[in-house]
Amino acid sequence: MHLSHLLLLVALLAPAGAFDLGQTTRCVPVPPQMSVCQDVPYSEMRLPNLLGHSSLEEAVPRSDDWRTLLHTGCHPQARAFVCSLVAPVCLDRFIQPCRSVCVAVRDSCAPVLACHGHAWPEALDCDRFPAQDDTCLTPLPKHISAFSKDFPQPVCQSCPSVEEAPSLKTVLDALCLTDFAVKAKISRRRLPSADPELTVEGPVELIRRGPLLPYDTVSLIQRWLLINLRCALPLVRPGRAQLYLITGTMRASGSIQLSSLFPWLKKDLHITAAARKWKHHKC
Repeated sequence: MHLSHLLLLVALLAPAGAFDLGQTTRCVPVPPQMSVCQDVPYSEMRLPNLLGHSSLEEAVPRSDDWRTLLHTGCHPQARAFVCSLVAPVCLDRFIQPCRSVCVAVRDSCAPVLACHGHAWPEALDCDRFPAQDDTCLTPLPKHISAFSKDFPQPVCQSCPSVEEAPSLKTVLDALCLTDFAVKAKISRRRLPSADPELTVEGPVELIRRGPLLPYDTVSLIQRWLLINLRCALPLVRPGRAQLYLITGTMRASGSIQLSSLFPWLKKDLHITAAARKWKHHKC
């Protein structure tokens, strides 16, 4: 599910009644089909929800439109924020997200939407939500959030170059001019699923390690793919996988910027030769 679908969804949320806390509601079980909210610590939700969805037939497919944004890991509380809106816990009153939670999620996740040319939706204006107190969903305590694995601030970039059948010199120059180079296989699912459409398949081989940490490399590349979808989607056809030599640089924020991608096919002897020669190559 692309982020453009998410923006289409939130653009249609506008009615003021969607946030009418005095409306008559009913409690229903959180359905297993609502995959984005399967880890919430409660089993029943209110309908209509805080986005105005009055039935599960409406709420379940609409909740699915948030999946791609949540997969980017743009904020540790993004999922809790979304689920408090689409599947609010069934208590004697609505528990809204606190304004501070909305602001934190917005400030961290809005750059992901900006990568696709969209602003944070007006329907989720943080001023709609109450100031932090005992009647709303509060932020993570500092002693807990300090140990949460926060991803680097999302940053989108212009699309890197993709060059097929490069010369040996071209590949070696790319290795010399960047911080790192990896051999990675990117796959693209053909059918919708609970997993991201684009994924890094299998292990990643570090050709030039640079500042990369082996245990963090896959997640950094995965995150780049999800944030930079307009650049990433043309790299692989649906239902297929493609092996690439990927070069890039590390940003001060801890995110990566890809510089070039070379499709690594069996016939591309120059890429194989460059990877072999690199250990003894002097730039």
